[in-house]
Amino acid sequence: MHYPAWKYILIVVVLVVSGLYALPNLYPDEPAVQITGASAGTELTEDVLTRSETLLEKAGLSYHGGSFADNSALVRLSNAEDQLKAQEVLRRELGEQYVVALNLAQTTPQWLRDIGAKPMKLGLDLRGGVRFVLEVDMAKALEQRLGTASQDARRALRAEQIAVKSLRTTESGMMLIFNNQDARNRAQNVLQNAMGMDFSLRPLAAQEGAALELTYTEAKLAEINEYAVGQNLTTLRNRISELGVAEALVQSQGANRIVVELPGVQDTAEAKRVLGRTANLEFRMVSDNADTFTGGIAPAGSEAFPFGTLDGPQILLNRQAIVTGEKVQGAQAGVDENGRPQVSITLDTSGGRLMQNATRTAVGKQMAVLFIENKQRVSYEEDPATGELTEVRTPYTETRVINRATIQAVLGSQFQITGLDSEAEASELALLLRSGALAAPMYFVEERTIGPSLGQENIDKGLFSTQVGYLLVFLWMIVFYRVFGLIANIALALNVIIMTAIMSIIGSSLTLPGIAGIVLTIGMAVDANVLIFERIREELANGARAKSAIVAGFDRAFSSIFDANITTLLVAFILFAIGTGPIKGFAVTLAIGIVTSLFTAIVVTRALIQLWYGNRKNLTKLSIG
Repeated sequence: MHYPAWKYILIVVVLVVSGLYALPNLYPDEPAVQITGASAGTELTEDVLTRSETLLEKAGLSYHGGSFADNSALVRLSNAEDQLKAQEVLRRELGEQYVVALNLAQTTPQWLRDIGAKPMKLGLDLRGGVRFVLEVDMAKALEQRLGTASQDARRALRAEQIAVKSLRTTESGMMLIFNNQDARNRAQNVLQNAMGMDFSLRPLAAQEGAALELTYTEAKLAEINEYAVGQNLTTLRNRISELGVAEALVQSQGANRIVVELPGVQDTAEAKRVLGRTANLEFRMVSDNADTFTGGIAPAGSEAFPFGTLDGPQILLNRQAIVTGEKVQGAQAGVDENGRPQVSITLDTSGGRLMQNATRTAVGKQMAVLFIENKQRVSYEEDPATGELTEVRTPYTETRVINRATIQAVLGSQFQITGLDSEAEASELALLLRSGALAAPMYFVEERTIGPSLGQENIDKGLFSTQVGYLLVFLWMIVFYRVFGLIANIALALNVIIMTAIMSIIGSSLTLPGIAGIVLTIGMAVDANVLIFERIREELANGARAKSAIVAGFDRAFSSIFDANITTLLVAFILFAIGTGPIKGFAVTLAIGIVTSLFTAIVVTRALIQLWYGNRKNLTKLSIG
């Protein structure tokens, strides 16, 4: 019964590392609120922490352990009820320049955090997650689509040299005014061929001249609404992936709402800021009249926007955009040769062609990057009858020019954006562009976390089921396999520790289905030992000596154990590939459990049996039932 020394060393290393990285799970997180700037480039000071603590004291809310780090303030609360009250107070009093989000503060000792050890994340059905409900602005989606359609209409008519007196968008279409009926009839033929699939065309008589009304068909309106929700779903999933949130759930609710559940999120302020931002870019030429513009009404064909900040000097840009953020295929944050933050942009094929065509005749002129963001202004109105405060949300749009540069050569699909305030702002802008443009603005209509009573109840039930399962397995193995059963139970306990450590290291969220996976793993782990022990019994019954029976039992049962676990592992991979949310959590737990049970059932159990029986001379009997 020889067993290599390197396997003992491997077991010791695995157990020591697993013990260290499983240890943080004995230090549960506690409720907190996090205060950050409304944008990534906002620099905060510790004054915001002092002000927040003063506001909480004034509201009669107890807190402890306030801290300021990484440009954000964190205030710890005693319980989840105080956490929700604190968020409401701070959000109302601090104003819209801050993001006040629910969070969970770590209590893990610093020496464990220094080696990267952290507690296992608990899923949304347990504790530590946040649930957002966002509403898609369908009116804005239609407005944006009409803006593109009006440009297409002008382009089609310009190609046929048909003059348009005026063009304005309506609630569900556009109205074109022509100088005479002949021009209108020609335009109707052109637009019928170019846009007749999406619009119904109707000639009208108007005071300004001959009019042509284009109205979206019912099928097209339904398609626009479906596309807006679908595109926003895709974009949100990409943004969540960029944030590194595991096992998140993003799904539509009703006609125009999207539910986002983020289990185990630590920086909810960043998640809320990134998910809710409808940031987009437009690349426009600086107007030829920009140097002489001193304010007031912008000349025809141009618009004025602030430069740098919202209260910065006005700069005049052409109304027609060259390329929008929808054409961005890739975006990476970095620094230029002077160490200033920049974002490297890669456009898709059509975007690169548009940029090339626009800059071919504009070398020496200036181009600007316009940053557009749709937001909501939150105010509170007191009900005269009840005296209660009601939250009122008002949508608004912020636009500013973040970059203005002279075109040195014809641009193509790749170029850089500079003029950003900080590396954090550059990283966030790159994330938003890289994850895709939102088809329409979205506004938070609900934010909540799972209360600790529900979460703790679920945790207690899950732990109880695990303990009952382990106890029954423990007793069964002792009764049927005596000393060998005790050794299998020790290996099983080590298996749970290793599983916990691996899930903590990879940041996988533990959900109720995940706990079910652990319970299932406990049964599967001893299943391998049962196969081995029964094989040893067969060898003893056939007249083999004790030590020979042990060696033969492990060697001959290995192929059966391996085949059975591989098939289950394949099922776990399939569940992970096609499943979402809790299904992924179950698949991850099951897959990890299979790998660790193979290690403990074969390698660890074999080492323990070797330590118990290996050095005994004249061994004639095994305590195996």
